[in-house]
Amino acid sequence: MSLSTNGLIIRVNNVKEYDRFISVLTETNGVIRAYVHGARSVKNKNAAATALLTYSNLTLERKKDTYVLKEAAAEKVFFGLQNDIFKLTLAQHFCELSDVLAPENTDSKEYLRLILNSISYLENDKRPQKLIKAITELRMLSISGYAPNLVACSGCAKFEDDVMYFDTQNGELLCEECKIADRNIIPINKSVLSAMRHIAFSDFSSLYNFTISESSQEMLADVVERFLLSQVEHKFSVLQFYKNL
Repeated sequence: MSLSTNGLIIRVNNVKEYDRFISVLTETNGVIRAYVHGARSVKNKNAAATALLTYSNLTLERKKDTYVLKEAAAEKVFFGLQNDIFKLTLAQHFCELSDVLAPENTDSKEYLRLILNSISYLENDKRPQKLIKAITELRMLSISGYAPNLVACSGCAKFEDDVMYFDTQNGELLCEECKIADRNIIPINKSVLSAMRHIAFSDFSSLYNFTISESSQEMLADVVERFLLSQVEHKFSVLQFYKNL
């Protein structure tokens, strides 16, 4: 069975002497994993189109539990990432995130749209890196079934206060009166709470259209990352590398 689709190359592993094994985030089939024979040869016509962080049109053939790439053509290469180690590493973190959270064999338009837009914003400096990181992580968690309860305090239903507390383990809000000391709670201000609600619930067309202070960006990035790590049992190696830069 043959499949023709567009997708972003989110993972590349070298196998044997000249081959690759790639993971591709596609619109219609989620994450697809495929062998690319001879892709590491400089003469191979599929080499460039199957490189990491390349958005390509792919023709694949199903072979038992995986695919074999027959032909590929690059549609978009994010050249603006190549000379900035921070941008490149953060984009690779987004790839690892989608490789872990995006489904297989099902519609994944939201995932692909999110990753492509975030990488584009990152490449063109349209938003601060910390903000793009928080937006991508929280939105992807939300569409993957890890959406936090940000509507009101889980104890008394208070909508907001000058300081609320976010429980990273249970993904819920608590007010001053309802907070529980032995939980993994983080104090957040109104600006950060508003940003988290916007990221989790807004229409995609306005997802990136908000601003908060630099200090609130720091707080937002911290709480979202801690929520991610508490919810997903995966060692995000690229994220750790990014933090050590």
